[in-house]
Amino acid sequence: AQSVTQPEDQVTVSEGDPLKLKCTYSYGATPTLFWYIQYPNQGLQLLLKYTSGNNLVKGIKGFEAEFNRSKTSFHLKKLSAQESDSAKYFCAMDAQ
Repeated sequence: AQSVTQPEDQVTVSEGDPLKLKCTYSYGATPTLFWYIQYPNQGLQLLLKYTSGNNLVKGIKGFEAEFNRSKTSFHLKKLSAQESDSAKYFCAMDAQ
């Protein structure tokens, strides 16, 4: 079965601290992976997308994510969290 898992319901960090949001997937081949952000009362906004090639993907707003095939993970990171980063985050996969 194909699936994406975000093991943490909520992550709390102080402003200026590193931010890390975990995402793991289950899929036999190399998937296309996405991270989205959703601010209150707004729609989803794409932060970044992994297709192939360089495993480190840089996105908007200072976010980046690293694709790790052996750990089947695609964790989202930011060096310094800001108050404006308070939002919902969604990891998604296209397993065509």
